[in-house]
Amino acid sequence: MAPQRRPEASLPVTIDLYSDTQTRPTPGMREAMARAVVGDEQSDSDPTTRALCDRVAALLGQEDGVFMPSGTMCNLVSILVQTRAGDEIVVDDQSHIYNTEAAGSAAIGGVSVKALPTPAGLYTPEAFAAAIRPPARTAPRTALVSIEQTTSFSGGSVWALADMRAIRDIARAHGLKAHIDGARLLNAVAATGIAAKDYAQGFDSVWLDLSKGLGCPVGAVLCGSRDFVVEAWRWKYRLGGAMRQSGVIAAAGLYALDHHVAQLSTDNAHIRLIHDAIADAPGLSFDPSAGQSNILCFGVSGLGVTAPAFAEACLAHDVRIRAIGSQIRVTTHLDVDRAGAERAAEVIRAVAEAFAERRAAPVR
Repeated sequence: MAPQRRPEASLPVTIDLYSDTQTRPTPGMREAMARAVVGDEQSDSDPTTRALCDRVAALLGQEDGVFMPSGTMCNLVSILVQTRAGDEIVVDDQSHIYNTEAAGSAAIGGVSVKALPTPAGLYTPEAFAAAIRPPARTAPRTALVSIEQTTSFSGGSVWALADMRAIRDIARAHGLKAHIDGARLLNAVAATGIAAKDYAQGFDSVWLDLSKGLGCPVGAVLCGSRDFVVEAWRWKYRLGGAMRQSGVIAAAGLYALDHHVAQLSTDNAHIRLIHDAIADAPGLSFDPSAGQSNILCFGVSGLGVTAPAFAEACLAHDVRIRAIGSQIRVTTHLDVDRAGAERAAEVIRAVAEAFAERRAAPVR
């Protein structure tokens, strides 16, 4: 079922492609939240939260799940449960864990991060194997590897299932834990048709975000074995993440799983639409794999302009996009329809052409 749209009068003028975290609850989701049957999450007696955790665990093929306020907490708790102080984890150099989680693994867990250089957020099984430290008294112990499916800051790349399983198996052979940052895992499912539980099979921890493409106001569900979830709960308490009547927000997650999953294919299609419309625009540069899911990144250095300046120029035409370093990131979601995607492509192309003309103009 397609998500309910809001009255146009309530929408902001801006076509907001800054992130899929910009979505707002639909009317149907708000109604489901208002009707939620609630209890006390801390005593595991909130039925709506329990139903959500069970459903996501089944979706991911895991034994159990725990509701978290954010995906950032899911990553941190997964690291804290499966490492000890002085350990090292392996991630890609454009990952959320490495770049935008306030160094939580180091600050709270005493765990260092080895970030593998990647062209599009994807490292090879061979690169991972080479990054595993041999046992030594003077070196940190490699303890965990994380895969971000799909990639966030590097353009929504979709990990190949074979590579994910190869990395998982290498980790297992070396006694390491394997983790999936599944913030946009269902966008990968929509792009490939591969089931979420097939991606997650054999991994020690995996989570699903509710507040991105699924359109919920808050929340994520972290899954793993029952023993893992027991320890994840302990860290959730320690970090102040335990809640009471969390069924009010868990109801949004159940509603999204019933009504918003099909939208992810539409969001992916809208990115392909934008990519195809601007691929030959002057001065823009794209990774060959660009446009796989609901995120598109491109460079603007060929225009002689910074990414923030390019984003500001688009915002002047009511299209909000995100500058990340020297790149532009565009992210589609359920609050941007086809007309919005088409308009965004028109503006991006027009801005690129304007900067190109300015650069080519003779100096007087």
